[in-house]
Amino acid sequence: MENMRIIIGSALLIAFVFYMIFLTANIQVSGIESPIGNSQDNKVNAPSDKINQNNIEVYSDRIVIRLENASISKYAGTQSMIPVFDKGANGIRIIPESEKCVELGDIVTYESNGDLIVHRVIEIGEDEDGTYFVVKGDNNLFSDGKIRFSQIRYITVAIIY
Repeated sequence: MENMRIIIGSALLIAFVFYMIFLTANIQVSGIESPIGNSQDNKVNAPSDKINQNNIEVYSDRIVIRLENASISKYAGTQSMIPVFDKGANGIRIIPESEKCVELGDIVTYESNGDLIVHRVIEIGEDEDGTYFVVKGDNNLFSDGKIRFSQIRYITVAIIY
C-alpha cells in the first residue's frame, strides 16, 4: 500500500512538472510577434474608430448605428483571430473608399486566391508598387505578407458576440 502511494505521488509530481513546463512554453510562444511586427515592443494596435458616437443611438429595446455602406459578416472558425473573435461572432463591416481609410490596427477582409481572409493590419508602407499593408491573424505567429488596397474588400468596424 505504501509503494502505491509513492507511485501515485511520483506520478502526480511528474504530471505537475510537465503541466508547468507546458504553461511556461505557451506563455513564451504567445508573446511571439511576426518578424515584420508593428512596433518595437510587439504590442498589437487597436483598430481605428470608424463610428462616431453621434451615430449611435441607444434605446431600451434596440441600438441603432447609422453607418453608410455597412453589412453584416460571419466568421469561419479558423482560430486565427482568437481571442478577438472566432466562429459565431457577428461583425459589422464597411467598404473602404481609399487607401487612407485603412489604418494600422484595423481588421480587414481581403481576397487572396479566391478566398476571403480576415486579419489585422500590422504595418503600412510604401515600395516600388505603391502602398502596401502587412496583415496577420492575432493568433498566428507570422504575417500573411504584403497585400494591396485592391485586395481589401472590407474593414470590420464592430464585432458583436
